Amino acid sequence: MIDTLLIRFGGETGFLIGLGMLYYLNPKNWAGQNGSDNVSENVYGRFSNLASRTRIGVVAAMICVSSLSACQNALDSVGNPAAKGIPKKLIEKMTAEDMKSSSPILLRIFKLENVMEVWKEKSNGRYGLLATYDICKWSGRIGPKFKEGDRQAPEGFYSVNKHQMNPNSSYHLSFNIGFPNAYDRSHKRTGTHLMVHGACASAGCYSMTDDRVEVIYALAREAFKGGQKKFQVQAFPFHLTPENMAIYATHQQFDFWKMLKEGYDHFDLTRRPVKINVCEKRYLFNRKAANGETFSSTSSCPKVTMNAGLLSAYSARRTSHEGIFTRVLGEEKLKAKENGKDYTLPSENLTLIAKGTEVLPKATPISETVKLVSDN
Repeated sequence: MIDTLLIRFGGETGFLIGLGMLYYLNPKNWAGQNGSDNVSENVYGRFSNLASRTRIGVVAAMICVSSLSACQNALDSVGNPAAKGIPKKLIEKMTAEDMKSSSPILLRIFKLENVMEVWKEKSNGRYGLLATYDICKWSGRIGPKFKEGDRQAPEGFYSVNKHQMNPNSSYHLSFNIGFPNAYDRSHKRTGTHLMVHGACASAGCYSMTDDRVEVIYALAREAFKGGQKKFQVQAFPFHLTPENMAIYATHQQFDFWKMLKEGYDHFDLTRRPVKINVCEKRYLFNRKAANGETFSSTSSCPKVTMNAGLLSAYSARRTSHEGIFTRVLGEEKLKAKENGKDYTLPSENLTLIAKGTEVLPKATPISETVKLVSDN
């Protein structure tokens, strides 16, 4: 037990807590032949140098005896990674950023950048970037997952409920991201057990180092304790800026990424989880069905509206990004021509506007305020 505590708490702290625990659990082993409270010879011999440098061992032992529950919690966290707390530095950052340990979280994944972002809700309801972690491994290439066994990590918008958390994972800790979602199922895409997990090994998952997944798991656990019902995972091939989109305009998944870009932009504008619906086998973002109609993933989309503030901001951004995309696309064409390469694109790849969203919806008549990042 002392070995475990030395690893967890470091030299003197682990030693002192260990002495207290051993004394409490079996005081007879500590008594000499004359009944004096001397440390048994084998323990004393191992730690004699440390004991000679401190005179507070007995006091620490007494504190540990009187606070056995705290010692037990420390031991539990050693043997149970799912019970580990949020690191102190991260808690300090949350305090500075007006966040609480119990407030909701959101994850964003970027394959090419090889990072996972953890966002957390502030007291004003908007989310702020709390931490960015390198992804240890993800398998496959940029682009969505299609079928079981293709070893491809998913892209899209997913939800994680409490029951999807696995504290007993063979990969240290894990949570299922929720693939296939309604969009995936509408395209008959298959796959099971697509996770974010530890152990730094991937076969279609997003794998982190054990220490990083422990922190992410702890943040999710505390958010669930605080009342969050599910948290959103947004998985992208890369940051969907107009410049990046122009660079990858020749990619076979360009249409799919154009569709994802609207959700990406909505989050950038609102700093809130994106409302997801699926109809006509495509994503719809932050839409409200008119006249009480419902969404069906494989049926025609109902008439929809969008919050007036978001609609205005997104419309302006879409126009701006279309201009940037066109300019950078022209630069890419010129580079290809200078290198003697063909750069012929189908007409649908000459625009960022996704199929089905050529005409933006009308503003929602009901007052539903969505504060934007630019608001004070």
